[in-house]
Amino acid sequence: MMLNRLCNRCLCSISHSFSSQPWLFVGLGNPGDKYKGTRHNQVGFEMINAFAESQGIPVDTVYFKALFGKGFVDDVPVFLAKPQTYMNLSGESAGPLAAYYKLPLNRVLVFHDDMDLPCGVLRLQDKGGHGRHNGLKSVIYHFRGNREFPRLRIGIGKPPGQMDPKAFLLQKFNATARERIDAALQEGVEALKQVLLKGLSQSARCFNKEQKYKHIRLQTMPPT
Repeated sequence: MMLNRLCNRCLCSISHSFSSQPWLFVGLGNPGDKYKGTRHNQVGFEMINAFAESQGIPVDTVYFKALFGKGFVDDVPVFLAKPQTYMNLSGESAGPLAAYYKLPLNRVLVFHDDMDLPCGVLRLQDKGGHGRHNGLKSVIYHFRGNREFPRLRIGIGKPPGQMDPKAFLLQKFNATARERIDAALQEGVEALKQVLLKGLSQSARCFNKEQKYKHIRLQTMPPT
């Protein structure tokens, strides 16, 4: 019943302004305490949690194989999802959610970890490939091969030396890296609010410029 009322409000809002069309935010990760706080498996979930907390949106309903929440930022409806399928099957949740709410893929924003960015650096993109990320592979598959959906890339850094990337991904953050991630989550929350209120293109231009300068600053610091 609550979901139906929210959908009705969403559909009514669409007729008033483009900015009021609903968004679906999907954070990729793995459920369970085993993976909590690890580089690969939790940062997408953590971004959902940080945004949900900032807006007072509970994410505690099980819906389409995800922990799910719904709310509004000003008058913009937003759905929040943390797929509980395990990373490699994330699309089994994201695909049906987007289909159920009849959302165009440019209104589905996926949060995921990225080893190609320094730890704590973020990027907003309007589309892209999967970059060998199994969670993204699954999402693309369940979007029928369509890659034109926006992403928030969350930098976790590269493995040191000859370390196995799989082992690196399953490590917990050290104190320095944890501090950078916590700061990045707050920056991400502010960026996401701008996306909802101003749209992706305008928000991404400003945000990515700021993150580029942050990237340059981090290059002068010791690796995490």
